[in-house]
Amino acid sequence: MTLVLLTVLALLAMLAAAAAVAWALHLQRAQRELQNDLQSSRAQAQALAGTLDVWQWRTDSQHRLALLRPPTSTSAHWPALEGKPLLWEHFQSDDNAALRARVHSHATIDALVVWHTASTASTGERHELVLRGAPLLDMVGRFAGHTGTARELATMAPAAAAPVSIEDDSGDHESFSYTVSHDLRAPIRVVEGFTKIVKEDYGRLLDRIGNDHLDRVLGAAARMNSMIDSLLALSQLSSRPLTRQPVNLTQLVGYIVDDLRRQSPERQVEVFIEPGMQVQGDATLLRVALENLLGNAWKYTGKCREPRIRFERTEHEGRPAFSVRDNGAGFDMRFADRLFGVFQRLHSANDFQGTGVGLASVRRIIRRHGGDIWAEGEVDRGARFVFWLGQ
Repeated sequence: MTLVLLTVLALLAMLAAAAAVAWALHLQRAQRELQNDLQSSRAQAQALAGTLDVWQWRTDSQHRLALLRPPTSTSAHWPALEGKPLLWEHFQSDDNAALRARVHSHATIDALVVWHTASTASTGERHELVLRGAPLLDMVGRFAGHTGTARELATMAPAAAAPVSIEDDSGDHESFSYTVSHDLRAPIRVVEGFTKIVKEDYGRLLDRIGNDHLDRVLGAAARMNSMIDSLLALSQLSSRPLTRQPVNLTQLVGYIVDDLRRQSPERQVEVFIEPGMQVQGDATLLRVALENLLGNAWKYTGKCREPRIRFERTEHEGRPAFSVRDNGAGFDMRFADRLFGVFQRLHSANDFQGTGVGLASVRRIIRRHGGDIWAEGEVDRGARFVFWLGQ
């Protein structure tokens, strides 16, 4: 009897060992596939960023600069800083202590910094950069550094360019849309799919921290998909034909405000809409622009005791203009140039949700109408967006 029991126990031990080996091999294979997909996604993201007029940077877990890549459009010589500490030695901001604290707490980075290259380059250049970044995590959820982009303030103003016809640009637009919607989404879908499988099949074997890491991966994938959707919508604004017709802005804004009230019935917002405002323009595109402007005003007054929004007529250099004003969170005028950039946000996503594409879409629509838009604001005192349309 003892021999039989020992034999059974030995067989059970062998089965357990075999199961453990199979499980380990499965995890290794899944990890390799995830790493390959992440590397593919990173390579494609870097390739896409290389087509934009932005810097790319990445640090390691010790906050040393592992990558500093200038825009492809520049031919200037940049000092080799790889392997050196980032931010507080080479960059200066209004509050270096706060910036350094965010870096060490592995938080997101969103700051205006000044980089003096006098100590590293003979030219002694001074660069004002809008630095943005997010923490990187390794396969087990440990902090692995930061990665992000930066734009020089001097290059953020839109340059005048020769007009390109929709027909001439349609091929590039179709290629861009295909790349974004297929090539960039594919790795995200794979990462999201594997993460869901791990969570559903093995989530019970993980502790709270492990499940939290999986939730963060799924949340990041959802945000990336949302950003891709916004980027596609932005690209389509340039290819859509412009159909001008009489547009009653007063009525249009009224419809938009009614929709906002239905979405947030608990909010009591005082809204003033000046009567009798009519323009010539594309009704569909103007609605998109006004939905973004009024949606932002609605969102950024969310923490006000007595929120107020005004849409009214004004004047700019003798021509009729229109303004959307609110008494919400406002913004620092030093960063006003960033407002209309793609994926540029002046507020934390924890405070106010958004993808950072809305105002870029607004400016593109206004400029397609031959007009322009700008912003005025003050922190905690509200913001005002003024635009005019060409005829």
